[in-house]
Amino acid sequence: MKFLKTSRLYPLLRDAYITLRDLPQLPEAYLHPWRRESLRRLTALKDIHKGQRAFILGNGPSLKHTDLSKLRGEITFGLNRIYLLFPELGFQTTYLVSINDLVIEQCAAEMAALTLPKFISWRSRRHFESLPNLRPDRLPTFLYTTYDLPRFARDARGRLWEGATVTNVALQLAYHMGIQQVILIGVDHNFVSKGPANTTVISEGDDPNHFSPAYFGKGFRWQLPDLETSEIGYRLARQAYEQAGRQVLDATIGGKLTIFEKVDYDSLF
Repeated sequence: MKFLKTSRLYPLLRDAYITLRDLPQLPEAYLHPWRRESLRRLTALKDIHKGQRAFILGNGPSLKHTDLSKLRGEITFGLNRIYLLFPELGFQTTYLVSINDLVIEQCAAEMAALTLPKFISWRSRRHFESLPNLRPDRLPTFLYTTYDLPRFARDARGRLWEGATVTNVALQLAYHMGIQQVILIGVDHNFVSKGPANTTVISEGDDPNHFSPAYFGKGFRWQLPDLETSEIGYRLARQAYEQAGRQVLDATIGGKLTIFEKVDYDSLF
């Protein structure tokens, strides 16, 4: 086994195995009515924001120190439970993206109630199937995401590697939509809670890792971050954007991420 993993053939064999393993999922992932509708929407969204800029809002504590009122009228990608901020903001983000199954399981009803366009991982569709009286116009656009085969997808109609964080999926969606310049805010890349990556834990009190203590509040099940894997995804994103003459900037106040060029948030307006 050790010899196999050091062989030049290993990546090819691994990729072939994963492809064969996932073959049974393909028909439903492309022919199910919900996915067909999602593919139609994604086709309509291809390059819809060509040449424009957009902000991706992480959910770190730094958002509390960021003047988000400046984002009114901007193209914005909100992640996971960013909607907890909407009453305070007085406006919604342009889009919502969520891929983590635990988050979607516990928040599907809240997400379904939102009127903005939502992008949700296809494997989590069961949490929407179980919702009573789900309105067709509130149905999310389902993305066919994967944990395997690290890559940056320039077209969101195919498989999107999750890269251990919803931010990486949002970067791929923004590219698909033609965004020229992406600005990250609230991507603190730093968690108070420590432990083995991807371990499922249950919050015992207020959440210290996000902008609201109620974000993953007491009793909420969530997974500890995998910052190393997320950095692999960020590097792939930077490379893809730069190769296309596009740009990703990091305007997070006090953020620990070092992959992207830093920029002062207030200087952008």
